[in-house]
Amino acid sequence: MAETAVKGSKPPHAIPAGVWALGFVSLFMDVSSEMIHALLPVYMVTVLGASALSVGIIEGIAEATAAITKVFSGAISDWFGKRKLLVLAGYGMAALTKPVFPLAPSIDWLVAARFIDRVGKGIRGAPRDALIADITSPEIRGASFGLRQSLDTVGAFLGPALALVLMWWTADRFATVFWIAVIPAFVSVGIVLFLVKEPAKVATGNAARVPLRRQDLLRLPAAYWLITAVAAIFTLARFSEAFLLLDAGRLGLPVMLVPLVLIGMNLVYALSAYPIGILADRFDRVTLLLIGVGLLIAADLALAFLPGFLGLGLGVLLWGLHMGTTQGVFAALVADAAPADLRGTAFGAFNLVSGVALLLASVIAGALWEEAGPAVTFVAGAAFAALAGATLFAMKAPITQKT
Repeated sequence: MAETAVKGSKPPHAIPAGVWALGFVSLFMDVSSEMIHALLPVYMVTVLGASALSVGIIEGIAEATAAITKVFSGAISDWFGKRKLLVLAGYGMAALTKPVFPLAPSIDWLVAARFIDRVGKGIRGAPRDALIADITSPEIRGASFGLRQSLDTVGAFLGPALALVLMWWTADRFATVFWIAVIPAFVSVGIVLFLVKEPAKVATGNAARVPLRRQDLLRLPAAYWLITAVAAIFTLARFSEAFLLLDAGRLGLPVMLVPLVLIGMNLVYALSAYPIGILADRFDRVTLLLIGVGLLIAADLALAFLPGFLGLGLGVLLWGLHMGTTQGVFAALVADAAPADLRGTAFGAFNLVSGVALLLASVIAGALWEEAGPAVTFVAGAAFAALAGATLFAMKAPITQKT
């Protein structure tokens, strides 16, 4: 039986130290990753000659790879009963790929590095989220996931900010910026190694079983699968942020200033995720998701129809606000719906479905971008978001009743 979320929120000091540690792990790794990611799409297009469709395919495959890996790592963490080892392996793999980016002589090397980096993300993601659920009580779960997401996103705007400053300081030398990005990745690994603690006992109760069994998936309740289905449709609307960077380049923003797009988006994301997490412990989580869907529709429409940098700026800020309103809430809903001994499996399957949807979304966005232009791409995103909102509204009662 899934745990029932208790309304009302404990004060911030009640959040376990392990959640803070995992938040700072995410922060430093995101500083590293986003220093690279903020420049990579423009680097691939302007320096290596890749097309927008290629960017969409590469980004989609990278995220889908992470999602596919998550389903196995989550199930293994349930079976093994030890989540920290998988978290450490995932962050360690990501750190080891970072030197490849400044050394890569061709786009093939970049694709390989992105692929391995995302495998690392997949290995760590579901066990990390399950570990947070293990060490938090239901009444502070929304705040805990929101806090980790906020700290993660602080890194996601500090990374592009550092990239911007370093591109100015080095006169647009991509390789130098990529080398500096290696440092925070290894800081992140150190925090996992020395500061993240495994709880005394993970409540799996199934230490001898084979992971990822069909009967385990069947034990996940209907509410969980409804949440997962809505997330898949929603992800079709939330294609890779690489297209926001391409839109900035299309509008003529200098390469050095392109990271401002991710800085603005992630600043809003970071500032909103934790407060929204607290609200998710006090109010109806599904309603918050519906608000997030509306924000994504507004972001897509601004990007599609408002002229020049006005549309880009408003769209990017609304995009960040929709992320802060949805990502931690989805995680809390999954944790609420899943049985305690299947949390890793539940997060893994959830991320697998979302990752496949993101692959489709990024490929579709890349094709539309080349064939019909940016405006049609963003209008299509708004249409998928509206479909997700309608589905969520129709499923609100069963999801609310079951969780």
